[in-house]
Amino acid sequence: MAPIAIGDRVRIRLNRELGVAEGWYPGTVFRIDPYSAHRSFYWVELDPDAQALLGIRQISVLNPKNIQKLDLTST
Repeated sequence: MAPIAIGDRVRIRLNRELGVAEGWYPGTVFRIDPYSAHRSFYWVELDPDAQALLGIRQISVLNPKNIQKLDLTST
């Protein structure tokens, strides 16, 4: 899979440890902050429906298992 870039549509996984409903939520990457040579913080602005449900507008994701680039070419 291609690397995630600013402007990419993604989905992020949240778990109950964060005090929110567990699941995958869609959004758009708006910033990337390097953490190490192999990892980065991906800042995601959640879609309006996810914002309303979670009460969160933006969130950062470090664990690559918790972010997936959406393939917008599939129908």
